[in-house]
Amino acid sequence: MLITIPQLLDPATLQTVRGLLEAAGPAWVDGRVTAGYQGAPLKFNQQIDERAEVALQCQHLIVAALERHPRFISAALPNLIYPPMFNRYGEGMGFGAHVDGSVRIHPHTGRKLRTDVSATLFLAEPAEYDGGELQIEDSYGMHSVKLAAGDMVLYPATSLHSVTPVTRGVRMGCFFWVQSLVRDDGQRQMLFDMDNAIQRLNQTDADAQARRTLVGCYHNLLRQWSDT
Repeated sequence: MLITIPQLLDPATLQTVRGLLEAAGPAWVDGRVTAGYQGAPLKFNQQIDERAEVALQCQHLIVAALERHPRFISAALPNLIYPPMFNRYGEGMGFGAHVDGSVRIHPHTGRKLRTDVSATLFLAEPAEYDGGELQIEDSYGMHSVKLAAGDMVLYPATSLHSVTPVTRGVRMGCFFWVQSLVRDDGQRQMLFDMDNAIQRLNQTDADAQARRTLVGCYHNLLRQWSDT
C-alpha cells in the first residue's frame, strides 16, 4: 500500500518547520549515527540530532498535524508513532536501496516500536533540487516519488527503497515510522478502502441502513485484526 497525503502541513506550519531546520546549525549531524550495520555504508546525508531542542519543536508541529489528518489516521491506523526525524541531502548525497529495521527504540521512552509503516514528508519543493527521488519497490515494480513540500507518502516498512543522489540544490525532509493497530499491509489496505467507501456514501446520503451495516463490518474487522 503506497498512499500519498496531500498538504499534511499547511503553508504556515511548513514555513515554521523549515525556518527552524534551516537555522539549526550544529544540530545537523552525520546521518549515519542512526544507521544500522547494513545501512551505514549506503547512507550519505545529514539529519537533526534527535536530542536537540529543534527536533522536539518540529516533532510537536508534525505530530499535531498527523493527529488532525483523517487520511493519515485511516491509512496508517496508528498505535504508536516514532518521533519524526529530519534529514537533508546536498549535492552528491543519497541513500542506497535498503529495508528499514523492524524494531526501533523510542528515544524518549525507551519503549520498543514495531515499524509497520514508513513515512516520508517532503519539506522542499521539487523545483528546489534535482534528483533526490524516493524510490519504492513493491510487487508491482518500482515507484518514484517526489512530492510538493508539505505532502507525505506512506508505504510498508517492508519495502525495499532508496533516495537517488541529489545533483542540484538541497532535499529536506521528515521521516518516521508507525506501529499500526493492524500490522498486515493487505488488511490495512482493505480497511482503508472500506473507510473511503463509507465516507463517499455519507457524502451522497446513501441508504442509512446499508451505511450502518458497512460501518459495523469495518469495526468488526478492525476488532478482529487489531493488535494493541
